[in-house]
Amino acid sequence: MSTGGPDPGSEGLGGHYGALASGQQPPLAVPVPWSLSRGRAYMAAAVLCYINLLNYMNWFIIAGVLLDVQNFFKISDSNAGLLQTVFIGCLLLSAPVFGYLGDRHSRKATLTFGILLWSGAGLSSSFISSQYPWLFFLSRGIVGIGTASYSTIAPTVLGDLFTSDQRTRVLAIFYIFIPVGSGLGYVLGSGVTQLTGNWHWALRIMPCLEVVALVLLLCLVPDPPRGASEKQGEAILGLPRSSWCGDVKYLATNSSFVWSTLGVTAMAFVTGALGFWAPKFLFEARVVHGLKLPCLQEMCSSQDSLIFGVVTVVTGIIGVVLGAEAARRYKKVNPRAEPLICASSLLATAPCLYLAFVLAPTTLLASYVFLALGELLLSCNWAVIADILLSVVVPRCRGTAEALQITVGHILGDASSPYLTGLISSALRARRPDSYLQRFLSLQHSFMGCAFVIVLGGGCFLLTALHLERDRDQAQAQAQATDTGPSNSKDVERLSLLLGAEAPPEKP
Repeated sequence: MSTGGPDPGSEGLGGHYGALASGQQPPLAVPVPWSLSRGRAYMAAAVLCYINLLNYMNWFIIAGVLLDVQNFFKISDSNAGLLQTVFIGCLLLSAPVFGYLGDRHSRKATLTFGILLWSGAGLSSSFISSQYPWLFFLSRGIVGIGTASYSTIAPTVLGDLFTSDQRTRVLAIFYIFIPVGSGLGYVLGSGVTQLTGNWHWALRIMPCLEVVALVLLLCLVPDPPRGASEKQGEAILGLPRSSWCGDVKYLATNSSFVWSTLGVTAMAFVTGALGFWAPKFLFEARVVHGLKLPCLQEMCSSQDSLIFGVVTVVTGIIGVVLGAEAARRYKKVNPRAEPLICASSLLATAPCLYLAFVLAPTTLLASYVFLALGELLLSCNWAVIADILLSVVVPRCRGTAEALQITVGHILGDASSPYLTGLISSALRARRPDSYLQRFLSLQHSFMGCAFVIVLGGGCFLLTALHLERDRDQAQAQAQATDTGPSNSKDVERLSLLLGAEAPPEKP
């Protein structure tokens, strides 16, 4: 399937800030082939997809039982939004650490640690008393730390197992499980609550599924050399490893990476707010229409969580497949296909979300239709965004790139949007008469900003399209240079300029 260096942790492609800048010609190393059968690679991809499913179920399982959690711990809308902010905040703070580890040490060991951490924290949180809501917040933060390891490292493993069209298809399948896992998180949370009469059992079932995932990871998933799919084994040049600051500096000058990260941030802001508050918004819309009674105590109706979960799953599958296939076909005639598809889908999402919010008090069916269309268009981008990153970033720092994109996207996106949405809702409610209609309208108005944020995201991807070809060519030039190795001092100087280091001084 791929060839590369013999050791997943071997040092090489990133060391241009050291040996090249010092003027020393790096020694050439003989590449040792690394290969994996096609069947084994697809089996590993299937395991990683299954774990990604569980990963995103953990993200949104609390949202599926949010009303029950609020009633159990007696917390307001603003504090309930802070619950997701703590989860995302811990995730984004730990993502750079896992990115650093994933670029330099065993990715398989790091993934194992992450699964053990999030499953243990999730299970223990189900036994927390209502007298200690702060402890529940803390446990959700620890779950976020565990999931950071997987979200950061797993895509880079797939990037080293597959290339070209195969990579696009596999990434499409992998990212299908973002909306599928999110939707099943709502379904599992609300479904188990209905069956058992206790929302805690939703958190106790997940660790059973995660034990299976851990066994499959240890038995079936390899740890390929970084850059193996492009035949860029890190042992080829034998260069010392670059510093983390050097990798960050390289990524900061990569315009495609920077603008696509800002586009992802806008997407994360909207999906975070929708994912956390949409079930409650739909429930309160039913109350306004006289179809439900207000929920003032446990246990609350979970029908809207189930419906929203199913909608998320269906639109997610269709959207990811459509987006990946459109990108695969369109880039044969337009090299800027990926960011243009992302931009157009986000710009089309904005009016759909706006109409979904505005029409909710008037016609619930139309609100569901436009909300489903908005989710479908958002889902078109997940696999395409990953393909952009893998194509414009060199393999040696893809883990760091994933970590930085996750960190920026979450700290400015879904780490803040649930809390801000709840905070605005609570502030608007405080200035209005105390009625259920006004409570609903406060939440509706707090949602309106999402339609405008997603337009900014579309603009960021349009700017990505302007720089994509240049950054992709530079990444490929670095790959070709490191694949053959510099043969003389002039080649060393050319390679150092390509990789961003200062040119070595000429010897007299």
